[in-house]
Amino acid sequence: MDSWSDIKRWRWQTRKLLIRQRVELAAGTRLAQGEQVKRNLTGAIDLTPYRTLGIYWPIRGEIDVRDIAQQHIAGGGLAALPVVATAAAPLEFWRWHPGMGIRHDSAKIPIPAVREVVIPDALLIPLVGFDQGRFRLGYGGGYYDRTLAALSPRPMCVGLGYEAARLATIHPQPHDIPMDMIVTEQGLLRLTD
Repeated sequence: MDSWSDIKRWRWQTRKLLIRQRVELAAGTRLAQGEQVKRNLTGAIDLTPYRTLGIYWPIRGEIDVRDIAQQHIAGGGLAALPVVATAAAPLEFWRWHPGMGIRHDSAKIPIPAVREVVIPDALLIPLVGFDQGRFRLGYGGGYYDRTLAALSPRPMCVGLGYEAARLATIHPQPHDIPMDMIVTEQGLLRLTD
């Protein structure tokens, strides 16, 4: 594929297929794989030094990391959810804690009811797909790439997904930013791999 229009079309088709496969996976299997991903993550990285941890609210069969955020908060850290405050702009991260008020954004994704912007030191980012170069295929809005390009210093970024979402390539473009690490139920993919 040489043209951006061909790559965009391929990404759209691949994204649709991977999301469908993830959602259609038996709930028990998906849950077990997600729990293994989280064990692999917490076994490889001590999140304690990262004061503010950016997470996500799980949708469409994504791995639920809210328990990791709860543990982070219990240890004295902060957690935050991504919010599209302005279309086609970097994400904002709004402080989150269990039991707080939640509302839904225009895409029906849960976000904190109160805007308290924080800057994450580390991000746990959901993957629709990924490749060996640690490039992430997301939902296609480019929000995480814009956010990572705008944040300075850049937070440590860990992509979380299922091994079935591994691709030969996502056909990375200059605007695509690789994750520092990708974690699946099979293990870790780091810069040194």
